[in-house]
Amino acid sequence: MEKEIIVRKAVAEDAEDIWKLVHELAIFERAPQEHTVSVEQVEADLRNNLFVAFVALCNEKVAGMALCYPIYSTWKGASLYLEDIVVNENYRRNGIGSKLFSAVIQYAKDENAGRLGWQVLDWNAPAIEFYKKYNAVLDNEWITCRLTKEQLQNPLILANESI
Repeated sequence: MEKEIIVRKAVAEDAEDIWKLVHELAIFERAPQEHTVSVEQVEADLRNNLFVAFVALCNEKVAGMALCYPIYSTWKGASLYLEDIVVNENYRRNGIGSKLFSAVIQYAKDENAGRLGWQVLDWNAPAIEFYKKYNAVLDNEWITCRLTKEQLQNPLILANESI
């Protein structure tokens, strides 16, 4: 049976499917404990336009998603950050990842983005090869830094004036 794949912009009713796919990704990335956002929060944030997501439907069932959001580059101006592309493992090797990535690229073009950025784990060889097909620049010079929510809540973090 031919699988019909349709990619469309996500709506609030897709929040649970988006959440499930991100949870699958968290397990794959060996960090399920880090996936703490609720379905309700995903839905609220989608309704409030904090991010844009695209879902891939295969015979009317959500099989994958891509989630991105606006950022600002002091070098390139308004830009876009791709947080995740996830395709359910039962639907892989059907071109869904390519269709989702193409939707994000088109959205970045439509928004006149100065650039589209994202990260990929250094051990995720299939993803690295996927992005190489698009001639993506793989930059090994930049180190990812972050503060967790718990760190942000710690009053001592603001007391550090050694900067």
